[in-house]
Amino acid sequence: MATGGQQGATTTTATTDAVVVGAGPAGLATAACLKKRGIDAVVLEAGPDLATSWRNHYQRLKLHTVKRHSSLPGLPFPAEVPAYPSRAQMVAYLEQYAAHFQIVPRTSEPVRRIAPAGARLSVDSARARYDARVVVVAAGNNRVPNPDRLPDQERFRGEILHSGRYREGAPFAGRRVLVVGAGNTGAEIALDLVEHGATPTLSIRTPVNVVPRDFLGMPMQVTSIRLRKLPLAVTDRIGRVVSRLAFGDLTRHGLLRPELGPLSAIKLRGRIPLIDVGTIAAIKRGAIAVKPALARFTEGGAEFADGSAVELDAAILATGYRPGLADIVGVPGALDDDGYPRDWKAGGAHPGLYFVGYEDVSTGLLREIALQAEAVAADVAAAAAG
Repeated sequence: MATGGQQGATTTTATTDAVVVGAGPAGLATAACLKKRGIDAVVLEAGPDLATSWRNHYQRLKLHTVKRHSSLPGLPFPAEVPAYPSRAQMVAYLEQYAAHFQIVPRTSEPVRRIAPAGARLSVDSARARYDARVVVVAAGNNRVPNPDRLPDQERFRGEILHSGRYREGAPFAGRRVLVVGAGNTGAEIALDLVEHGATPTLSIRTPVNVVPRDFLGMPMQVTSIRLRKLPLAVTDRIGRVVSRLAFGDLTRHGLLRPELGPLSAIKLRGRIPLIDVGTIAAIKRGAIAVKPALARFTEGGAEFADGSAVELDAAILATGYRPGLADIVGVPGALDDDGYPRDWKAGGAHPGLYFVGYEDVSTGLLREIALQAEAVAADVAAAAAG
């Protein structure tokens, strides 16, 4: 994915039809869709290889969406891949996808700035300046880790790391570990720690919706796709009924019910539900302790908002990421006040600027990426023909 990257003078200028920023799923899908319409894009990737983020995710990770609704345009997952592909299988698929469409990203070339250049766009990278009619930003929602400074963090004598640097639970065997943040990453890391013999405590700052990955043999993603046209009030009610049937009353285990239902939380606040893959069962049997918001670190542990405290050996901060687009997108009006794209098609900001992969949806991000990539390619081709 693209970042602010290296410093140094831009040495060359190249003119091209299209630049795609990022060689993860969104960038590769967009490049493939453009190629099918006769447009060869320059794909710039900050990391040393394509799918950098996927290569660096924790080892236990599997897709929370089924493969038949998670493949990119023009190439399904191989038949031998299970319904929920693993991190390694996802990387292999993305490598196969790039090879299939003959996409060769320019790796280790972070983007520094995208700016208007009249009717075109200028893209400054660590190696060159590109003059392009179209720029598609597909660097991912998780480009930059959120700041990991928490109250009195410097006092803690144990190990602290952001979840982006967590790989597996084995090094934490026999240790007391705090996981701060109960999104999908934090919840699954807590489970991974249990499976590797650690004693985790999960700190939950705000109430979170919890849904099963599968319910009565049906993937929740498929249910969401089928219900996507219903009013939010109806889908929220269904989601809460499913959660109650699947897990019972979670408030008894420290998991408070949010004000907004699962679909409203996505639509209005961009908060994805916790898609459970075993964490809730571990909480219920006492293998994972649940605490409210972290108040402060101490030398030997942490204190929480309810006045309780625990002793710790390590802490993992699953405090999330942000796209960090304001660092690289210098097109006035393209981003909102929070630094997110106002729309996938920049429109009034600049007719040649697009964004793929920045929508929070209940139907699966990879599915949404596939739809957006097709829409961008169709729009770019129509503009060229007109």
